[in-house]
Parts: sequence; C-alpha cells; structure tokens
Amino acid sequence: MTFSIVARCEKTGMMGMAISSSSPAVAARCAHARAGVGVVATQNITDPSLGPKGLDLLADCLSADEALSTLLEDYPTAPWRQVVILDAEGRAAIHSGEHTLGTYAFATGKDCAAAGNLLANTGVPAAMVAAFEAAEGHFAERLLTAMQAALAAGGEAGPVHSAGLIIVRNVSWPVADLRVDWAEDDPIGELGALWTLYKPQLEDYVTRAINPTAAPSYGVPGDL
Repeated sequence: MTFSIVARCEKTGMMGMAISSSSPAVAARCAHARAGVGVVATQNITDPSLGPKGLDLLADCLSADEALSTLLEDYPTAPWRQVVILDAEGRAAIHSGEHTLGTYAFATGKDCAAAGNLLANTGVPAAMVAAFEAAEGHFAERLLTAMQAALAAGGEAGPVHSAGLIIVRNVSWPVADLRVDWAEDDPIGELGALWTLYKPQLEDYVTRAINPTAAPSYGVPGDL
C-alpha cells in the first residue's frame, strides 16, 4: 500500500525521502529523517517506532547495514515490516519481511533506494531510482520526479491518497516537512504544488530560526 524513495544529495548534503500510499497520512507514520544522520522509511503494517530507533543507531556511527541488522535483531514482528535505511554516506539497507503485502520490490542506486508493497508490478522501485539519478534541479524536485516516475511505471495496485516529503540538511530540524494527508485524486501532484508554494520561503524560515533580526517580512496582514 506504499512506495517511497530515500535519498541523499551529494552536492548539497541534503537528505530526505518522499512517500505515497493508499492510506491516509502516510508520512506521519513512515517518514523519518535526521540532519547529519540519515533517513529511515518504515512501511508495510507500519511500526513507526522503528524510525527514531533506526536514526539513533545511525547516530551511533553504525552503517545502514549495521543499523538495520541491529534494529531487527530480536525484533519478533520483523516479518511484517518493510524498512529502508540510508546513512549519511549514501549507503542503503532494505528489509522486506515475508509477510510484506502483495507485490513488493526494492531497488538501490547512487545515494538512493526505493521500495514498495502492494505494487502494480515489481519494476516500480527501479523506475524511481532511475528517475532520481537522471533528474536535475533542487533535491526536493528530484524526489518528486521519482514519485511521478513511480506513477508512470504503475505505482500502487490501487489509487494512492496521501503523500509526503521530508528534507534535512545543516540544521537540527527538517527544512521541509510537507504532507498531503488525504486527496481523492493525485496526492503526489498536490504535494508538488505544495512544494512550489513552499520553495521560495524555505530559506526565510531557516533565517527566522537562526537570526530573527535578519528575517525578512512575514508577508501577512499586520506585519510592519
């Protein structure tokens, strides 16, 4: 019921992921990223606690493979989980348990990995990786290009209704954490429109957090 891509931008050091599902509010449960540490996608009969735990393991200087192995060691419900981990070096590790739903698959590439379950076909993750690697422009737009490629390749077996995008970089909070928690049609398209709205303001929000005396106008009624 979900497909996602986790990735790193070699040029900027940004890390993050994009995700979509037939379920509502998928990013609230499945998308986890921490600046300077890595990204964890927790999907398929989701246990959201695996996200912070995986990031803590990466923060302890474990590689993606080591973090995944440690995370699932003595974890009794691993057969029901699909987990994707990307570390700060761009190395990926993926687990799809034997009870992963429907048609499932995963693919890895340079600084990225994609996975999904209840897919229309097993080629969807590979299409996402290829699209991300070929895309240019802002890191967020490369992630969104991968999501559109997933749809073009067949996407989920049924319609998707939610989508999310999270990006971290050189501050301790996500510089973008955008969600479409429910849309009858095209949540990925709505997420792209939300990014278009947010992109020109992203640096302003960072500036306001670091140095409010240098912050630009808020652009709202009553702002002098």
